[in-house]
Amino acid sequence: MTKTIIYQGEPGANSHIACELFDQKLKSVACGTFDQAFNKIINGSNDFGMIPIENSIAGRVADIHRLMPTSGLKIVGEFFLEIQHTLMGVKNSDLSSLRTVRSHEMALSQCRNSIEKLNLISHVAADTAGSAREVSELNDKTIGAIASPLAAEIYNLKILKENMEDKGFNTTRFLILSRDEMRPDIKEKNSLTTLVFKVRNVPSALYKALGGFATNGVNMLKLESYQVDGSFLATQFYVDIKGHCEENSVKSALDELSNYAEEIKILGVYPASREI
Repeated sequence: MTKTIIYQGEPGANSHIACELFDQKLKSVACGTFDQAFNKIINGSNDFGMIPIENSIAGRVADIHRLMPTSGLKIVGEFFLEIQHTLMGVKNSDLSSLRTVRSHEMALSQCRNSIEKLNLISHVAADTAGSAREVSELNDKTIGAIASPLAAEIYNLKILKENMEDKGFNTTRFLILSRDEMRPDIKEKNSLTTLVFKVRNVPSALYKALGGFATNGVNMLKLESYQVDGSFLATQFYVDIKGHCEENSVKSALDELSNYAEEIKILGVYPASREI
């Protein structure tokens, strides 16, 4: 039976493109929300998920940091996709006829300057490809969408402007999620470990918690904080480190971390998609 990989969005979304490029042997499945995507992996309806975690221009995808720690799912890989944002409209439209543009909020934020230069009014939609479908259905030459070139092809829209993104280097990092852990061999030299932990809101707590990574020579690639359950009294930290959690140096660092942090949870040990 063909295994499946689920993504949030409609056919033609950037997450759909990432699925197709990641592994063509997997069947790509669309769904409406991130919560639905997580639930369908958890209940076994789908084998994997292609989930965006951050963008080089717009930053992190906040919903994922909310869902990841409590889902029980494991990170088994990562994938980087260079994003192409294209302005499109119906066949009888042109740049002068457009008045509004719709897309996912992340796409709109990545194209803010270009949108302003064209004097367009932005409307937030559920996702990029869904915006393209809506424009096709509305058949209104004053309404445009920002989506991928694939979405323009799928929904029979006219590309009005390519390279809408404000910066040339626009890349989204995706995580591949699974119910089952698929850790690489400890001998793999290009492994990543992702974990979350909490520290109490007391002086020097974070400094002491992170000290073990420095003393054991573990390279910390990412450290992000966010409040837990809307409270300012407890902060959760999301960390990417270079190395396998079973390596001696990483094990020692995690042992030291446990002296100052609580609720330490390894979200995944997986091969990096790039040499680091």
